[in-house]
Amino acid sequence: MIAHATNDAAAELLLRALAATLGEPRRAERFLALTGLDADELRRRAEEPSLLGALLDFLESHEPDLVAVAEDVGVTPARLVAARAGLTA
Repeated sequence: MIAHATNDAAAELLLRALAATLGEPRRAERFLALTGLDADELRRRAEEPSLLGALLDFLESHEPDLVAVAEDVGVTPARLVAARAGLTA
């Protein structure tokens, strides 16, 4: 039960981070280009741990994006990165 709550909290945080990423046009364009996803596939896969993990990979690869998205969702960059553990818990 606790692991499920952790998974839910991590997924919710990362979905907010995904929305923040896609809310900035240049960042969204880079994310879609690097992942090879189109808008339809992104909508279908938004809650998949693999996609949320790819989002974290993307954000971690460019610290200014990580910091900006963490700020947008109201957490520290470290907290955002730590959400990865909840995806597999």
